[in-house]
Amino acid sequence: MSFPARDGADRYTDTMFKRVLIVSNAVHRLLFRPQWHWMPHLKGVETRVVNLPSNPPLPDLGAFTHVIFTGSEASVLQPRSWFHQEAQLIRDAVARGIPVLGSCFGHQMLVYALSGTDFLRRCRSPEIGWADVQILRPDPLLDGLPNPWRTFVYHFDEVVAPPSPWLCLGRTEHCATHVLRYGEHPVWGLQAHPEISSRKAKIFMRATLLMERGPAKHVLHALRNVPPRNDVADRIVARFLDQRSVQR
Repeated sequence: MSFPARDGADRYTDTMFKRVLIVSNAVHRLLFRPQWHWMPHLKGVETRVVNLPSNPPLPDLGAFTHVIFTGSEASVLQPRSWFHQEAQLIRDAVARGIPVLGSCFGHQMLVYALSGTDFLRRCRSPEIGWADVQILRPDPLLDGLPNPWRTFVYHFDEVVAPPSPWLCLGRTEHCATHVLRYGEHPVWGLQAHPEISSRKAKIFMRATLLMERGPAKHVLHALRNVPPRNDVADRIVARFLDQRSVQR
């Protein structure tokens, strides 16, 4: 996939102005509201939320400086009607030079949109609970994080061997593509959920047990090994917001 060449010098947005679009991929909006996890880390930055599974009009990306694509109860391997809209929104954001961050399902959708479905599969070993992410190469998004850094994970699908220009920035024991960047574009995917704190993760996993929606053995093991803190999200979001939109 190619994107428009830059016309003349880069034109950056005013660094004092930031406006974030959160693209929520929640299917059951009364049970799962991913924006609630992201917004505390945005520290009051002006934010709009749009839920794509409910089929809203697509927002004008020209009004935003950054875009976050969230997790979902949906599987990227089982196409739904709104996947096409999300893929187009991703391609438009990348073409405009808008910084993009995808988490879990959002991470997988970045690869879906920019490289196709051949690089997605069911996990051979699902990750549920907490994992240590090993940083494989330096990158502004990961600047200042410990190596490895611990984070909450909950996924059954994964990206595998994405093609150029994808760069693998981090991995875990069971997932080789935990952090990706799309070449030199300000586009990052995180398979993890750094936005979900240890406290909220415990609430989430207990709810999955009550509703019998999660694999009980894995969830119970995770609940016995909850770290006291899971505090990397503030730093990741701050580094993400430091990236400036480049009008192409």
